[in-house]
Amino acid sequence: MATRINKYLSEVGYCSRRAADRLIEEGKVTVNGRTPKIGTKVEEGDKVEVEGQRIGESTKQKNIYLAFNKPVGIVCTTDRKVEPDNIIDYIKYHKRIFPIGRLDKSSEGLIFLTNDGDIVNKILRARNNHEKEYIVSVNRSINRDFIQTMSNGVEILDTITKNCFVKKLGPKKFKIILTQGLNRQIRRMCESLGYRVQSLKRVRIMNIKLDIPIGKYREFTKEEILELNELLENSSKTFD
Repeated sequence: MATRINKYLSEVGYCSRRAADRLIEEGKVTVNGRTPKIGTKVEEGDKVEVEGQRIGESTKQKNIYLAFNKPVGIVCTTDRKVEPDNIIDYIKYHKRIFPIGRLDKSSEGLIFLTNDGDIVNKILRARNNHEKEYIVSVNRSINRDFIQTMSNGVEILDTITKNCFVKKLGPKKFKIILTQGLNRQIRRMCESLGYRVQSLKRVRIMNIKLDIPIGKYREFTKEEILELNELLENSSKTFD
């Protein structure tokens, strides 16, 4: 059965589909010695190589799922040449992995890393309504109007954010649960209301809670993987 090249590379655990598309655009992928286009399909027996390295079912690895407590200052990128403080060099994991989504350099907290390219969009796509929970501190006191406005939606990036749960935790601290992932969403929401974020920590993604020290990682438990798969069962699949 023919499979698109980006899906093939994600299924064998080489990289995510998005990263595969970048490799194809950069001319680093060949199929039977020829440079494919995005959307090219491969069949059983085809010789797929990335930068001269043979990729195939024989290279397929066991799926890896890590929960990492990202420190402030670390960048969620796999491009080790562009950014010296990148997440891959920081973790130094012994197998190829990549982050699911991102946290800003100035933010900290929970982020997933994996070699399972098929799971990425299922978790990230907003239509799937998967929760991400954050604890945020701002530069001045918050009031009921702030909480209500944040909950009901704020205009940023030419759109109105989706309704979300917001709870005041202290004079300048609140909890927020999002199902969106707009660029610097929480910071932009606060800025639109005249506030500046001083600290932002992600403490939960779906059923996985932050329970490890800053700078450390752990593997998902079997129970967490089972529950995660149940939550993802009805999610929109990644693009073919």
